[in-house]
Amino acid sequence: MQTEQNNIGLVWFKNDLRVHDNAVLNKAISENDKIIGLFCFEPQLFEKDPFGFRKTEKYRAKFLIETIIDLKQQLKSLNIELFVHHAQPEKIIPNLVSDYQIQNIYLQNEWTSEECKTINNVKSSLPESVTWHSIYNQFLFHPDDINLEIPEIPQVFTNFRKKVEKESRVRPSLTELSIQQALEINNPTEIPSLSNLGFSEFETHANTAFPFQGGETAALKRLDIYFFETKKLGFYKKTRNGLIGTDFSSKFSPWLANGSLSPRTIYWEVKRFEKEHVKNESTYWLIFELIWRDYFKYISLKHGNAIFKIGGILEKNYDWNTNQTMVEHWINGTIASPFVNANMLELKKTGWMSNRGRQNVASYFSKELMLDWRIGAAYFESMLIDYDVHSNYGNWMYVSGVGNDPRDRKFNVQLQAERYDPNGKFQNLWLQETLF
Repeated sequence: MQTEQNNIGLVWFKNDLRVHDNAVLNKAISENDKIIGLFCFEPQLFEKDPFGFRKTEKYRAKFLIETIIDLKQQLKSLNIELFVHHAQPEKIIPNLVSDYQIQNIYLQNEWTSEECKTINNVKSSLPESVTWHSIYNQFLFHPDDINLEIPEIPQVFTNFRKKVEKESRVRPSLTELSIQQALEINNPTEIPSLSNLGFSEFETHANTAFPFQGGETAALKRLDIYFFETKKLGFYKKTRNGLIGTDFSSKFSPWLANGSLSPRTIYWEVKRFEKEHVKNESTYWLIFELIWRDYFKYISLKHGNAIFKIGGILEKNYDWNTNQTMVEHWINGTIASPFVNANMLELKKTGWMSNRGRQNVASYFSKELMLDWRIGAAYFESMLIDYDVHSNYGNWMYVSGVGNDPRDRKFNVQLQAERYDPNGKFQNLWLQETLF
């Protein structure tokens, strides 16, 4: 008769806050009798950065709290307890390892500097007997499947896209496993409130284009409504440059950013939609956008900390300025362009901005005002509900002429406004509030 093992694995959740299609969680469950989960609201992520912005402002903080509330419930249904701390992981994990004799820690593979620093701080605080399992958990095309070494990642997106479309495959989504028997455990930890994190409670703005809640449950509901209930996916390419409302685009990015929805889940649901309803340019275009998201992850894997440097990955030496008054005019929507102003006010009041808006305000910031693009990127990092380190810095480099745009374009903001907001409806929506 086999004696029951009682090995306990620790899953350290980072930006993979889901149970479905979670390679980290699946591996931990398959290799251990019992699991405990951990998520840390790391204090430094709510403090000011060198440019004076809080690294995480209230919009993303609220979305994250909602996500963790949902994750805790989802894990509970799999017989896994989630410990939640408002503290640095290096202060928490050694105690968990000691209390539960943990030998194995499972986490998403990270490579950007701040994330690596945190992981290394934890590693140095633990005995060497602990085994670390770092798993790529955020890609559409897994790094093992793209038939490219990381240094060979092309500098132009189109070349990358053609190669992965031709030679790679998207792995099947993983179905969640569960632990057979819950660990009898006392979990006194509580999910912090907005006030615990230093914010005041606030109401979601009536005109926001992103009125959705955080968490995997809300993400899967949105996916089902956008694809199968309203079939808006079938028109995505025609509407994706919209500016007003919830349905001009999929709005998946906030859930993708914190990992409460996986790109593979989206991909395979697109494929199901194509089988059951229609396969067209729009269904392809949603996958095209997911490949862009992958590409910026690969660019940051290839170039490391260059994505945070003023010269970007091209090491271009532009004459940037840091005029604080101009930065504040841009932030507050009081510059010479009504279209830029409307987009910036939308961001300030909701934590959201359309893709079309982002390209225009970033181009104006870096190409018209010639302001240090890293200030704009840091402001986006602070404010956006869907901030993702790779996409944010990748896009800002691209628009600012220090990244992957082979043509180094500059947006004509006036023409863009005439094209995408011909009746001024979007501008009126956000600028009229400032008139009274």
